[in-house]
Amino acid sequence: MPELDALILAVHPLANVRIAGLTAKDRAVRVAKRVGATRVQVVESAAELATWKGDQRPLLVIRADQLVHTPLVAPLVEALPATGVAAAVVPEDPVVQDLTPGSFAGALVAVDGGSASAIVAGLVSGDTALAMPADAKKIPHGKIARAPIATPAERRVAHRVLYQILIKPQDNAITRYLYRPVSFPLTRLLVWTPITPNQISYVVAILVAIGCWLTAYASHAMALVGSVIVLVASYVDCCDGEVARVKLLSSRFGAWIDTVVDELSSVGYTIALGWHCHLAFGPKYFGDLSFDPWLVSTIIATAAILWSIYCIYYNLIVAVGSANSQDYVGSFEVAPGRDATKVRLVPAAPRAIPTKRELPGWVRWLATYAPYVVRRDFIAWGTVVLAALHWTQVAFIGLALGGVITAVIVTIDHVRLRSLRRSLLRRGLSLEAP
Repeated sequence: MPELDALILAVHPLANVRIAGLTAKDRAVRVAKRVGATRVQVVESAAELATWKGDQRPLLVIRADQLVHTPLVAPLVEALPATGVAAAVVPEDPVVQDLTPGSFAGALVAVDGGSASAIVAGLVSGDTALAMPADAKKIPHGKIARAPIATPAERRVAHRVLYQILIKPQDNAITRYLYRPVSFPLTRLLVWTPITPNQISYVVAILVAIGCWLTAYASHAMALVGSVIVLVASYVDCCDGEVARVKLLSSRFGAWIDTVVDELSSVGYTIALGWHCHLAFGPKYFGDLSFDPWLVSTIIATAAILWSIYCIYYNLIVAVGSANSQDYVGSFEVAPGRDATKVRLVPAAPRAIPTKRELPGWVRWLATYAPYVVRRDFIAWGTVVLAALHWTQVAFIGLALGGVITAVIVTIDHVRLRSLRRSLLRRGLSLEAP
C-alpha cells in the first residue's frame, strides 16, 4: 500500500469536546495513525486550510466534529480506489441512528491530495455536494465507528457506544460477570487521567510481587492477604487493555508487557504458595520422608508452567500471530496463502463427538464450564477462597497438578505443530507468516 497522508478537519468547536479522556480531534489523529497514516495534519481554522496544499500521495480526510473510531476509516483504506474518492457512509443498521443509511459519515479517502482540495473545502463549509461527489465510491463503515457529540445527551450516548469495544469475544462467563463489572468503572476513571496502559501493567507487576512475597510466609493469614492482593492485581490487569482500546494506545510492546507480567505472575504465585506450604506444613505432612515433597512439587510445577509458556507462545508467534494467550489454537490445518506461492496455517475445525442420544443436562453444563477452571481469572478467585478456608495446601496441589496437565496437553500440540511445519518444508512449500 502507498504511503498515506491524513488531514483532520478540526475547524468546528466540537473538535475540542472530550470523550473518554480524548478530544474529538486527538481521537481522530490516533485513528488516522492506527490505519497507517504517516503524516497527519490538523486544520483548526479556515486560514490554516487556505495554506494547505495536497500532494500526489493518497489522502485520508476525517471530520473531527464527532466521535470517530477505527471502523469509520479502516474500510476506506482497505478499499483505496485507483482513481477518485471513496467516502464512508452510514450502513443499513448503524449503532447510532442519527443519520440516514447511505449518507456521508464524515470521512473519505482520495487517491491523491492534490485533487481533494475542493472536497476538503466543501467539508469545512458544510457543502455536502462537494463533500461527497456523486461519483464517489460509497463504503459503509463498520460498527462503533462514529457518534454525534453536539449535546450532553449525544455525548452520553457516544460514551456508551465507545465502551462497547471493551466487550471481547474471548471473554468467558467469569470474566464477563465477575471481572468486567469491576474493571469497567475503574477504566472509566483511568481514561480521564494521563496514566498509560503500560504504567498500569507496571502497577500490576508491583501488586503481584507484594502478593507473592506475603503469600510465601508460613502464616495462613499472610497467605490469605497475599492471595487477595494477587486477586486485586488481576482486576487491575483488566484495565490496561481496556484503557488501550478506548484511547487507541494498543501496541505490540504493550501487549507483550501485559503478557510477560501475566505469565510471571503465574510462576511467582506458584513458587510463593509452594514455599508457604513448605513452611506451614513441612515434609511431615506426607509422613516420614527423606525429602520435602512441597519443594520438589514446587520445582516440578514451576518447570511445567515455564515449559507450557514456551509452547503456548511458540504457537501464538509462529502460527497464530498474536500476543494474547486466549488466542491459543490446539491444532491447525493447511490452507492456501494470500500469495499463490505460499500456504498458511488456520485453526482446525472442531470435531463434535457423536452420541447416540442426547447428553444429560449436567453433562452439557460440565462440558461448557469445566474448561474455565484452568483459566487465570478462575484460579485467582479459587486460591483466595481456599486460603480463607486455610486450605492453601489444596490450592497449591491444584496449581501444581494443573501446571503438569497443561504441560502435557500443550506439549502434544507443540509436537504436532512442529511436525506439520517440518512436513511442509520437506514438501517444498513456503509457509506464510501469520
